[in-house]
Amino acid sequence: MSLGYNIRMFQAEDLNRVMAINFECLPENYSSSFYRELYSRFPETFIIAEADGDIQGYIMCRVERGFSKLRSLSPARLLHVVSIAVREQYRRRGIAKALMFEVMKRGAVSYDATECYLEVRVGNDPAIKLYERLIFTKTKRNYGYYLDGEDAWVMSLAIPSKGKLQ
Repeated sequence: MSLGYNIRMFQAEDLNRVMAINFECLPENYSSSFYRELYSRFPETFIIAEADGDIQGYIMCRVERGFSKLRSLSPARLLHVVSIAVREQYRRRGIAKALMFEVMKRGAVSYDATECYLEVRVGNDPAIKLYERLIFTKTKRNYGYYLDGEDAWVMSLAIPSKGKLQ
């Protein structure tokens, strides 16, 4: 059975399309140099989804050393989802879930990430529900996190050993 989409690694020539999707889907936008820096530092965790002959979604992450969001004062290698977006007409097809699973697997295998976290607008119920279905936990509320003043939930998930996800 065909999924109707393909997941692959980002390539430099994908940049303009990824930036257009970010602009279309999200109020937070980044400079082209920001995308290029993440790609150069963490290429395994910059992934795109193609459908109908074009890029329809992406995820980009960075890997950080820090303290666990789930276990107080425990050192961890954190996979930080900086941005994920799927064009509206391609949502509810499993693309975001596939991007999340693939990036966590790659983060664990390539960068020894043990935990994944992200920030999500407290008013973005569809995204929060997706992350909760993926077993992410709300671990903190960042007040006034976004430029427009909206709060963000920090949501976290322990990555299974070497990214063995269902």
